[in-house]
Amino acid sequence: MGSTTDEALEFLLEAPNSGDAPIYLSGNFNDWNANDQKYQMEKIGTDLYRLLFPDPSLLPKTIKYKYTRGNWDRVELNEDGNGVPNRTAFYDQKIVKDKVNHWMGIEVAYQESFLPIIEIFPDVLEMPEHVKTRRITALLPHDYHQTEKQYPVLYLQDGQNLFDEYAPFGNWGVDKKLAHMAEQGKGDIIVIAIDHAEADRIKEFTPSSNTRLGSGYGKLYVRFLTEILKPYVDSQYRTIKDRHHTGIGGSSMGGLISIYAGLMYPEVYSKLMIFSPSLWVAPKIHFHSINLNKGQDTKIYLYGGEAESVNMIPNLKRFKSALQKQGSGAKLDFELNVDPHGQHNEIRWGEEFPRAVDWLFFK
Repeated sequence: MGSTTDEALEFLLEAPNSGDAPIYLSGNFNDWNANDQKYQMEKIGTDLYRLLFPDPSLLPKTIKYKYTRGNWDRVELNEDGNGVPNRTAFYDQKIVKDKVNHWMGIEVAYQESFLPIIEIFPDVLEMPEHVKTRRITALLPHDYHQTEKQYPVLYLQDGQNLFDEYAPFGNWGVDKKLAHMAEQGKGDIIVIAIDHAEADRIKEFTPSSNTRLGSGYGKLYVRFLTEILKPYVDSQYRTIKDRHHTGIGGSSMGGLISIYAGLMYPEVYSKLMIFSPSLWVAPKIHFHSINLNKGQDTKIYLYGGEAESVNMIPNLKRFKSALQKQGSGAKLDFELNVDPHGQHNEIRWGEEFPRAVDWLFFK
């Protein structure tokens, strides 16, 4: 990028185990282009990369930036395998030193000995009318059978997309994320993965009436989760049964029905993990019929990406505001994470999963 001058600004990046794929600097100086050849970093040593701006006066005074492997599905992650906020530097800094430990879409390192124990439920649950039999799986802590501990429980929708290697749209990698968390001492949790109903997924995840998709079986499905599945899980595993240790979550339509479950049964669920919910389906969830004024403390983790749709983030913010107004007597604790480049896919939700679990259950 030209010859070095006394005014040059140098970026030095340490990126262990990054292989041979090129690394790019992307930011407010190039319209956040993730594959701009002018800002490809030069590899100058083992795990060491360099980019030089000969004339920093052409840069914004405050530089916002991230490192990528050429697209936003391969953006940098922090040491825990979670997304990171935009980095900040200043045009007169002379030298900027950074380190990237992991990349999105490239598996975070984990030890197989920490992988959760996976148990598929037998078909013994009585399903209500219109709710189909499906695979339900428990992901137990790796040392579950070596301890007498009791564990909090997180119920997650769309089980096919959580850890199946051959899921058609990719998967969250929940098993591997839990292994990495367990290695860090944050793995004391049971995850219950509930497969969706295939062709009837939308119908089951649609709240019962007054939606843009018409009527669905959402109320019946949520009742099944709460009144049939949860008691069964509590009878089979060493769970902490109270609401303070019980969460529910999902993404897209799975996020919508998880909101519905949490609001229908606030006495059961105190933790909601809501990723990219399809709020457009039910823009006027019946807040007036929800009793959040009993003083229950509830934690709600909301995530959305600005690259998903023009309405995703505004809808999330309106939902948060409406819930705060309706639940003014409750103790609602929100964490809203907005990714300016986040897309509507399993990989991105999987990257968000450890951060959400950590905030909901361990902070």
